[in-house]
Amino acid sequence: VILGCMQITLKLFATLTDYLPDAARRDNLVELTLPEGTTVSQAYAPYGLPDKLVHLVLVNGRYIPPEARASHSLVEGDVLAIWPPIAGG
Repeated sequence: VILGCMQITLKLFATLTDYLPDAARRDNLVELTLPEGTTVSQAYAPYGLPDKLVHLVLVNGRYIPPEARASHSLVEGDVLAIWPPIAGG
């Protein structure tokens, strides 16, 4: 473990898996090493997800509303899961 860094898991679902590296698409997740204090929005920013597609965001199963994503800091071992808007019925 690098000092001042943490490991988290980023999971993207449905059409968002297209934004993952090819090798990660089968499992729809990537393990990330990020600086301590990285926020939810900073964690997924490098993947270029359009804001309109970042609909449901959960950290360890807990909903993070849009207004909190830029301030909610992740911690070691967190699982960040993101879903696009889902249509259908």
